[in-house]
Amino acid sequence: MTVDAARMADLLTGYCLEVKEREHVIVRSSVAGAPLMLELQRAILERGAWPVLRTELPGQTANFYAHAQDMHLDDVAALDYDEAKRASAVLGIQAPVDSNELAGVDPTRIARYTRARRELREQAMKRRWCSTLWPTAAGAVRAGMSLEEFERFVSRALFLDQPDPVASWGQLSSFQAQLIERLRHAGEIRIESSGTDLTLNVRKRTWVNSDGRRNMPSGEIFTGPVEDSANGRIHFDIPSGPPGIDVRGVTLELRDGEVLSATAEQGEDYLRAALATDDGARRLGELGIGTNFGIDRPIGAILFDEKIGGTVHLALGRSYPETGGKNVSGLHWDLICDLRPGGRITADGVLICENGRFVAP
Repeated sequence: MTVDAARMADLLTGYCLEVKEREHVIVRSSVAGAPLMLELQRAILERGAWPVLRTELPGQTANFYAHAQDMHLDDVAALDYDEAKRASAVLGIQAPVDSNELAGVDPTRIARYTRARRELREQAMKRRWCSTLWPTAAGAVRAGMSLEEFERFVSRALFLDQPDPVASWGQLSSFQAQLIERLRHAGEIRIESSGTDLTLNVRKRTWVNSDGRRNMPSGEIFTGPVEDSANGRIHFDIPSGPPGIDVRGVTLELRDGEVLSATAEQGEDYLRAALATDDGARRLGELGIGTNFGIDRPIGAILFDEKIGGTVHLALGRSYPETGGKNVSGLHWDLICDLRPGGRITADGVLICENGRFVAP
């Protein structure tokens, strides 16, 4: 195993979540994430806190959608609310056993489930949280790599290959702080690329420095666009979708912040179901700019792909309140546009990024 599970667990419980004595830390993953879960149990116990391990069985999610009644899709169990309210921190680990598990699930059932759990997610967002990924054989296949190659890729993305990963995240945080300073007073952001010419406004919105505290890996800055400001067209050339649902070649036309038309080369049924989640699903909740050049290609996991250095992503649906965004939705779906083959970002006409590289002031 190329990824050092113990080192990763210490990074997650220390730098990311800052676990303290007597806290309750919920850790969620599949059985394939067992090596990391066991090290997390060790690290949380050593910090004097309570580890609460929640392990998903192979086929569990698909089985849920196959047999769930209306109440299961449109409501939330009271115990889930209780756990979310009592947790001090929540750590989610993507560790797919079958990357195509949801391929046959009706997209409208997924949208109903997503909509019903909106308030539960809001409750969880009030706690410290972090999302990460453990390399598995299924994840390697989806990424188009051997398992060993995928493990090395994940280690680089998390800076676990560096002598001091925390110091490396600090360096990226400093770079992102400088980028935010350049954008802090910006109004109009324009994104241009093949099939893309979109403007939106971020005036008086807050840019967030995502430096590995909540997502590991991270490497992005993000904000919430003014809800009625997006105009133009954007083509997302990096595939994006929930596990097992391949959504490719999405093109959105927006006017005054609302999606007027949406097409996809693949997965259009899911795209349409997602846009119908609720009223807020047709507006943008996030604009993010990827800065992690240790992630140099998409692997089919949004957690990684949206951080690729030289990309930009827009999320349909929910805004993050800390950005000043006001859009409310049960959906938050990041769609990614690669700027490396000839794209650019300008802020009030000033060039910020061109061909996937940041331009000095």
